[in-house]
Amino acid sequence: MSGTLLSLGHGYSARALARRLHPRGWRILGTTRSADTARAIAAEGAEPVAWERDAIVAALEQATHLLTSVAPDAEGDPALRLVGDAIAARAPDLHWAGYLSTTAVYGDHDGGWVGEATPLDPSTRRGKARVAAEAAWGAIPGLPLHVFRLAGIYGPGRGPFEKVRSGTAQRIIKQGQVFSRIHVDDIAQVIEASIHRPNPGAVYNVCDDDPAPPQDVIGHAAELLGLPLPPAIPFEEAEMSPMARSFYAESKRVANDRIKDELGVSLIFPDYRAGLQALLAAEQG
Repeated sequence: MSGTLLSLGHGYSARALARRLHPRGWRILGTTRSADTARAIAAEGAEPVAWERDAIVAALEQATHLLTSVAPDAEGDPALRLVGDAIAARAPDLHWAGYLSTTAVYGDHDGGWVGEATPLDPSTRRGKARVAAEAAWGAIPGLPLHVFRLAGIYGPGRGPFEKVRSGTAQRIIKQGQVFSRIHVDDIAQVIEASIHRPNPGAVYNVCDDDPAPPQDVIGHAAELLGLPLPPAIPFEEAEMSPMARSFYAESKRVANDRIKDELGVSLIFPDYRAGLQALLAAEQG
């Protein structure tokens, strides 16, 4: 199976998917606002599409599949503002559509488990915006939409090793805090599995098998590098960006049974230990 995928907001996760699909004969159209990113997209075998209405509408007419990973802003979903009418017109002819959301839509559960049927109760502005965006995409008549709620993403270029090596890493300690996370290559394989097994209206949690306190991940990265354990800093005393601090406002364990049971996915990196070991091995060649 192959087709033409239009990727709106062709970023980190979408490019990992493209790297799986392109060798299988897929045509990938990826939007970008940057000339530098356009060149990088082209170098990976995809076709850059300018973030302009006319260019995206033309790409939509060629697409059999649609993926959006554009984050909502204060006014809502930028893609729907720009080309929502064109997407609605094209919707009945698409074979599959996917929206990359976040597990922040579930809110805080004091470290408890959440699944796809858990009521949405976000406590952060980011989570509330994602709930609204999911609803807006879901309201498009005839769109064969699949929603992927992603846990914390890591992978090549997005791991803890650089901070540990530079000595700037901290083990931020907040009692009971636990996160779920997912390697970008597993995100890509989950989306590809959904494309091959479409189920419009489905929602999938995309995370690994081992929710863990963030300080454990930093500590393991230091251990793999053979470097001293970064200092433990109480959450109340830690200096963090507003975005980083917002992650600590919620603690939950995210269940991933559906990607296994319905899509037949076997995770490449079932926990952060396997994922970090692979990242380090790739760095070392």
